[in-house]
Amino acid sequence: MFSHKIPLFRVFGFQVNADLSWFLVVLLVAWWLATLVFPEPGLAPGLAESTYWLMGAVGSLLLFSSLLLHELGHALMARRFDLPIRGITLFIFGGVAEMTEEPPDPRTEFLVAVAGPVVSVLLAVGFLGLHGAGLVVGLPAAVNAICLILGVLNLFLVVFNAIPAFPLDGGRVLRSALWKWKDDLRWATKITAGMGNLLGLVMIGAGVAIAIVTGDLLGGLWTGLIGLFVRNAARMSYQQLLLRRSLEGETVSRFMETSPVTVPRALPVRELVDRFIYQHHFKTFPVVDDERLVGLVTTRAVRELPREEWDRQTVGAIADPVSEDNTVAPDMDAMQALSLMSRTGTSRLLVAEDGRLLGILALKDLLKFFSLKMELEDAD
Repeated sequence: MFSHKIPLFRVFGFQVNADLSWFLVVLLVAWWLATLVFPEPGLAPGLAESTYWLMGAVGSLLLFSSLLLHELGHALMARRFDLPIRGITLFIFGGVAEMTEEPPDPRTEFLVAVAGPVVSVLLAVGFLGLHGAGLVVGLPAAVNAICLILGVLNLFLVVFNAIPAFPLDGGRVLRSALWKWKDDLRWATKITAGMGNLLGLVMIGAGVAIAIVTGDLLGGLWTGLIGLFVRNAARMSYQQLLLRRSLEGETVSRFMETSPVTVPRALPVRELVDRFIYQHHFKTFPVVDDERLVGLVTTRAVRELPREEWDRQTVGAIADPVSEDNTVAPDMDAMQALSLMSRTGTSRLLVAEDGRLLGILALKDLLKFFSLKMELEDAD
């Protein structure tokens, strides 16, 4: 989903990243607040333009801080049930806690789903409470306006997320109920993902209507884009579940390439580029020393090495060592291997046993198997 994540910081042990789109939307929200919201009569009229821009910047940052806390609610609850979270990513439509496995049962699904909205409700109550207190004690109009808007926006986040359409929180709550009722996660996901697809189409249509009828091109575009995101996320979520289910009970050895292209440890980096990367177009290659597996080399490591060093440095000098993040056993469950790929962001894993390379597990081979299995099931 996110191709250009920028690491920001860690909080409670979770890595927080920002997609490039997030920086744009922070500026857009600040502009919206500063020029269209805060100058409205009844909020904070008559202030200096520079004050409105400062309010807009503060409001935008606090809004995305609220979204981060919402996702932290999901992530902390998931951690309580030992569900792996790859990190939290802020992007154009808010934020997402990237959970790499499905909850094991309906109760866990429900508790993880409601944790985020509970945080948003507390934030809304807190900001609205501060607004009310500020009116009583006479806090500056700028402070009161920021608190009011943030309270309202957090309430809107709760209401929107309560819509029973996957992947919104309300859709996850509904999925947990349907899962509990039928004891069938696939069926529950299909129903709620279908509702997510319908919601996305409605929002896309509403966005077009808003742009045509009211002339609000920005509002219409934003509504349509959110609808497109919800629709795509619902479809992808259902496909990911089907992929996980299709791999259940299968081992890595069934899908691995048993004659992978390897590179010797002493090979100069220049030859790696000319003879292997340009010829085979892989992003990773196993590195061997005689019959012993010593690690893997990536195109990322090559890019980070100055070009003038390509003739002097060997593959072994820039290779990553064998680790739990890049190597799996042949008898590992294929679903576990897929989760590892998702968590580490890689598409190729080494398959090894007793220090010997047995093969390469590629994401494309897992997806090919999934595609063929779905075609056969559809035919039935």
